[in-house]
Amino acid sequence: MSGYCDYAPGHPLHGPYHDTEYGFPQREEAVLFERLILEINQAGLSWETMLRKREGFHRAYHGFDVDKVAKYGERDRERLLNDAGIIRNRLKVDAAIHNAKVIQQLRASHGGFAQWLDANLVDEAGQRRDKAAWVKLFKKTFRFTGGEITNEFLMSLGYLPGAHRDDCPVYKRILKLKPPLDPAWRRKL
Repeated sequence: MSGYCDYAPGHPLHGPYHDTEYGFPQREEAVLFERLILEINQAGLSWETMLRKREGFHRAYHGFDVDKVAKYGERDRERLLNDAGIIRNRLKVDAAIHNAKVIQQLRASHGGFAQWLDANLVDEAGQRRDKAAWVKLFKKTFRFTGGEITNEFLMSLGYLPGAHRDDCPVYKRILKLKPPLDPAWRRKL
């Protein structure tokens, strides 16, 4: 299923990400926000580019502190658009600021970003949310979250299948962490 399991191991950038982050469940708001920002910025580029620029993003977006990013104004936008350490795209910068504000609202409505994700594992009819339903929800909730961005974001956190093949040693480690997705991760709600 995942070709990433074929070429990532042993690669200086992809290897550590594949082995310790990709597909692993996450709960920390800053980690979830980082992943969302990186996936948005990866659109049209390679994931390797994002991994190379990751530290630049961390620095530029104040460690992915949602409250700080939500307060960014025009001076911060210009700072980001002039920062060669990140992807300098106004739509992507504006999306990060807007999405930080959305995550603040999710704290009030659901207790946080992770809780919002968990609350939306099933749809209004009680069915497990599939990729198309997640994409629709993300487009309604966040900015700059099309099908591939939403798919990769959710797959990288275990909410959608496909991050690792069943025979990948990392997959077996992830199963022990009881990620949110079933049946791909063999866990019931």
